[in-house]
Amino acid sequence: MALDSRDTDTMFSFFTRKSEDNGLNTEHRIIIIGAGNLGQALANYVKFEKLGFVITALFDINPELSGKSVRGIPILMLSELDEYCRTHRVDIAALTMPKSKADSIASKLVDLGIRAIWNFAHVDLEIPNKDVVVESVHLSDSLMQLSYNIVKKSKN
Repeated sequence: MALDSRDTDTMFSFFTRKSEDNGLNTEHRIIIIGAGNLGQALANYVKFEKLGFVITALFDINPELSGKSVRGIPILMLSELDEYCRTHRVDIAALTMPKSKADSIASKLVDLGIRAIWNFAHVDLEIPNKDVVVESVHLSDSLMQLSYNIVKKSKN
C-alpha cells in the first residue's frame, strides 16, 4: 500500500511535533534477532540513536558471530536471549531472521515481556496478545510499489 501526501503529512506532523504523546521524548531500547546482513545494517544505522532508538544487542544462532560486535553493539547467541531480557530493559525487538522461525521467536519474545516487535521476516506474525504492537516491514512490497510508480510516471 502506498502512502499518499495526506499520509506523509500526517506522519511528518506526528514525528515533528513536540508533544509527550508520540513516544519520541523517551529512549527506546532495541534488540535485533538475526545478526546477518540486514540485522547488521540496522545496527550500523547511526540515525536511530539520534531519534532515541538505541540498539543494545544482536542475537544469532551462528557460533562464528559469538563475541563479535557491530559498532560496539555485542552479538550474543540466541541461547542468551532469556537471560538478557531478564537483566536488561528491552522495549522493541527487531526480527531480521528467516520467516520459518519468526513466529516461534516472536512468541518467545512476548513471553519474555517484549511489547513491540519490528518485523522484517516477511511473514505476518500471529500474536494473540493484543497488547503487543507489531510493525511489519515487507521490503519486496515497497520495491513493487516503487516499480509501479516508475511505470506510472513514465506513462505521464
